[in-house]
Amino acid sequence: MFDNLSGKLENALHVLKGHGQVSEVNVAETMKEVRRALLDADVSFKIAKDFTNKVKEKAIGQKVLTALKPGQVLVKVMRDEMAELMGGQSVDISLEGKPAVILIAGLQGSGKTTFSAKLTNLLQKKRGRKVLLVAGDVYRPAAIQQLRVLGEQIGAEVFFDEESKNPVEIAKRAIDYAKANGFNTVLIDTAGRTSVDKQMMQEIEAVHKAVKPSETLFVVDAMTGQDAVNTAKAFNDVLDYDGVVLTKLDGDTRGGAALTIKSTVNKPIKFVGTGEKMEALDVFHPDRMADRILGMGDVVSLVEKAQEQFDEKEARKISKKIATNTFDYEDFYEQIQQIKKMGNMKDLMGMLPGMGKMMKNIDIEDDAFKGVESIIQSMTPEERHNPKIMSSSRKQRIANGCGRDISEVNKMVKQFEDMSKMMRKMQGGKMKQMANMMGGGRGAKMPFG
Repeated sequence: MFDNLSGKLENALHVLKGHGQVSEVNVAETMKEVRRALLDADVSFKIAKDFTNKVKEKAIGQKVLTALKPGQVLVKVMRDEMAELMGGQSVDISLEGKPAVILIAGLQGSGKTTFSAKLTNLLQKKRGRKVLLVAGDVYRPAAIQQLRVLGEQIGAEVFFDEESKNPVEIAKRAIDYAKANGFNTVLIDTAGRTSVDKQMMQEIEAVHKAVKPSETLFVVDAMTGQDAVNTAKAFNDVLDYDGVVLTKLDGDTRGGAALTIKSTVNKPIKFVGTGEKMEALDVFHPDRMADRILGMGDVVSLVEKAQEQFDEKEARKISKKIATNTFDYEDFYEQIQQIKKMGNMKDLMGMLPGMGKMMKNIDIEDDAFKGVESIIQSMTPEERHNPKIMSSSRKQRIANGCGRDISEVNKMVKQFEDMSKMMRKMQGGKMKQMANMMGGGRGAKMPFG
């Protein structure tokens, strides 16, 4: 996401990133290029102009022109302003009420139903909530079945009424059912609608008034650009919702919606959808997004994702095995499974500073570890637990077993040995960090070789 915008901003700022002479004139020229990049990303002219004017004023006010590294100072000013443009800081959802009621609204095809399941999954796993997922779309024939399938996938109960065609009544009954059965959260998925359909807009307004939700979220497809911003404004006039959700941010989006929706409707972006999987939902952090857009990476989010998968007990176990030189292929295989749960590999690599630009034209499949996994799976239990016995004949048998060339097995074994040596050099707390983050280091190179 934001690949095109990031590249154009990088080019615009390139002239100022050295140690050479910088003047108000070339700062102004740079801001013109930045403005063009924002316009190309589908940011409105007014917002793009206001943004670059603010950056220019603050940059000159902070004596960028006399700084040792003026380009770096200007990037910092721009990063702060961009974060502020997107909301400044993350805003949590409200879970007040017994039960807490969350109403999901949005356009047709925006990914509302999938988001409803993703949010339910997040609330169950990370907040310990007992969530009742409500199928409130009475118009789309497959909507109830879709929600039932997703509910089964994430282990959530789905409330539906195939007989009723009244969304208000369905929502009321669902809340009564939740109260009677110990659910502390009710999440209502409503039918997609357009802002020009007065009847449908009146209906969602009626549902909103009837259930008095503690949180109302408006879901928009980030790939629709400035149109998404316009529809968000139309819906806000009717619902006065609490926050925005941007879906499909992993697609070929220009980024205009993410950059301008907050300043247009004065409502925070609370979540972003970044993929197909149920875990592909992130809390929106404006400052981290600004870092990524400007090519600074997002190490904080990467560490958080790692911490979700690697607990302290596992870290201690791996640290001990590294220290005693007993880290084996079985341990490595287990680590790969944890890494895969962290999300899309290309997205994870893009969180490392400077990697976003490098990853732009590289396509990393979700099954990037498939080759390594097949090699390890072809090993005997003895070979997995004792890497030292790996002989040429064993490697050939493994290659035959997994249908891969012997060179691939040799390369994997060599990289595993190099990684093990490097990890043994780590001492104390560093070793524990490496155990937690090993998938983001040299181990991550293995599938791509």
